[in-house]
Amino acid sequence: MASLNVGNLGNLGEYLREQRRNAQLSLRQLADAAGVSNPYLSQIERGLRKPSAEVLQQVAKALRISAETLYVRAGILDAERDRDDVETRAVLLADPSLNERQKQVLLQIYESFRKENGFGADADADADADAADDGEARAQDATAGDATGGADSIPGPEPRTTGGSDAGPRRTAG
Repeated sequence: MASLNVGNLGNLGEYLREQRRNAQLSLRQLADAAGVSNPYLSQIERGLRKPSAEVLQQVAKALRISAETLYVRAGILDAERDRDDVETRAVLLADPSLNERQKQVLLQIYESFRKENGFGADADADADADAADDGEARAQDATAGDATGGADSIPGPEPRTTGGSDAGPRRTAG
């Protein structure tokens, strides 16, 4: 195993331990929640084992953190990739107040600004552009069916009703 990988694994283990402690979970509780053995998780935290992407995804879900961040720390994703970009995308995708269409539109806008500012012009730019084009077509399809049409169909949060509840319009007893 190369020393760079050992450093990445140590970094991953330290990060996992920190996230587990922040979540106030014991090693055993996290292992149970992630569906892995306690000794195996301990070895990951100590940098002795390199977990698969599937295991990292299970651990991330149990900790309620971004699996993509764990992939970067584990060296599964290219370590040269801009971590700020990865984390920004992960935060957007994890926002529970946005629906999937809104998340895709925000990611498209984010990517277009990055390209405009000279970032994202690497080999992955073509793949990102294709994904953005697909997402844009989906967003256009979704907004084309919007009853309001035109500029009013720009995706955004649903309007709130009076009373401060997101549960929808109030019902009155009658």
